[in-house]
Amino acid sequence: MFSLRFKFFSAVSLAIFLAACGNMKGGSGKGINLFTIQQDKELGAQVAAEIENNPQQYPILDSAQNKAVYQYLYKVRDKILNSGNVDYKTEFPWRLRVIKDDTTLNAFCTPGGYIYIYTGILKFLDNESQFAGVLGHEMGHADMRHSTRQMTQMFGVQILLDVLAGDRAALKQVTGGLIGLKFSRGHETEADERSVLYLCPTDYDAAGGAGFFEKIQNMGGGRPPEFLSTHPDPGNRIEDFKATKERLGCKGDKTFETEYKAMVSKLPN
Repeated sequence: MFSLRFKFFSAVSLAIFLAACGNMKGGSGKGINLFTIQQDKELGAQVAAEIENNPQQYPILDSAQNKAVYQYLYKVRDKILNSGNVDYKTEFPWRLRVIKDDTTLNAFCTPGGYIYIYTGILKFLDNESQFAGVLGHEMGHADMRHSTRQMTQMFGVQILLDVLAGDRAALKQVTGGLIGLKFSRGHETEADERSVLYLCPTDYDAAGGAGFFEKIQNMGGGRPPEFLSTHPDPGNRIEDFKATKERLGCKGDKTFETEYKAMVSKLPN
């Protein structure tokens, strides 16, 4: 879908490329990334600020006024982080924010671990293990550093460098691109596998992420919503979630449906 053409590297870009090669974690399967971990964090922080300075387009639920909701969501996040399988557990902030929009079934995570969840998907899901699967998937994209790799293909390296240099127009373009970002088939598969890996040591059903696609299929599935990508096919993803759970020998089976519905009831109408 996205162009694979890259702009010619400037001397600065080449330096970043060499630094990135030297900053990859061995054996992580993350491939070559043109940006360092610190640049992921800086880019994510700038995108997060752009989102949160635009309340008309992105109405963020206030954490003080919705304390019980945020405490619940952070509890789920912490279970994932404490699984021992998140590579950048301590490097990234893994901060959560909820966007009040009941019509959007979406969640996304910026480079560097700033996580955004729409009320639409929170109200769509049935239980905590499904939400944990969704959250694990988004955290997996950041942990595998998919966003900066995909956006480099989408925009070219120079515009991301412009964002880091403080270019406001470039920041707006990148923010919009990130929120609507559709990952490659390979990246979606990796994030699905990461979701299962993160949930496997917990008491959750490690294939909780499959529940989202099962609900879509039960609705007739005509046109899958924005959340995640349509690649691979949702039916295949359900099978892959469950096969990965079986392959890893995950034993958890808790869904915490009652607790989840109690949290959802606290969301604003």
